[in-house]
Amino acid sequence: MDEHKSLVYHNGTMDSSVWYCDDIKIGHAISRFNELFSFPASSPTDVVRLHFGLKGDYIFTYKQLNRSFDLIGGHHNIMYSNGFDIVIENKTLEVETFGIQFPKALFINFTQNANDQLKRFSEHIINDTPAILSEKWGAVDTAIHQVILQIIHCKYAGDFKKLFLLSKSIELLVISAESCQAAASKEDHFLKNKTDKEKIMAVRDLLNERLDCPPSLSEIARTVGLNEYKLKRGFKEKFNNTVFGYLTDQRLQLAHQYLRDTEKTAAEISFELGYATPQHFNNAFKKKFGFTPFSVRNNP
Repeated sequence: MDEHKSLVYHNGTMDSSVWYCDDIKIGHAISRFNELFSFPASSPTDVVRLHFGLKGDYIFTYKQLNRSFDLIGGHHNIMYSNGFDIVIENKTLEVETFGIQFPKALFINFTQNANDQLKRFSEHIINDTPAILSEKWGAVDTAIHQVILQIIHCKYAGDFKKLFLLSKSIELLVISAESCQAAASKEDHFLKNKTDKEKIMAVRDLLNERLDCPPSLSEIARTVGLNEYKLKRGFKEKFNNTVFGYLTDQRLQLAHQYLRDTEKTAAEISFELGYATPQHFNNAFKKKFGFTPFSVRNNP
């Protein structure tokens, strides 16, 4: 069962979608506010929550963890508590989030033979102790972002859709846990303050908005207020990818989605995404995925 809602409040709107895969619940929401304010949220459910902040800055105070988190867009973590009560303070007028809720027993079953970090986290769950997987939040990189987009734009129905959502939920659990483990052991050498981190997130958003006509490094640097040295190294530190590498990955992943889910031709897609010629697009696509755009269209 899927649920899609558009709600209008006195201080903004929220468009949300919820998908169910047996006892796994998946949700995506985009909230647009006309003011900055604080609001509460709560749930009585006893589940493990994967939380992904895709866009926007906010602070949330989590009663069961007795913690507050000041976050910028492009973050994720895994949390557990038997029910939750939070207060959210939005710091930007648009916030986009994505989440997956796993039943306790299922999550423990998936992670009982995982890495040490997940094993320790699962011990808290078994003991009904509120916990967060990583003190340092992971970054929503290309791999995570693309799996989320695949869920949001899923075209399957019935049992195929349920199987697809299950596989993608497990995939997100694996790569987000791996990302959090990497974040926990990584030192920030170039992004030492929140302002610089916010600027790097602005770089990511700018690239995503201009996949068809990407800005130059000098234009990006002027736009966000960073010198090119810090821009290049800060971006690599945050996303484990170069600016150009991230841009290429995003364009080709979007092209793959278009080939799979639309009737656009490879030539139309290459033009729309700013490739000089269809042959340049074909070569880049094959280098990335190991097969041609034609193969995707003819082997869905």
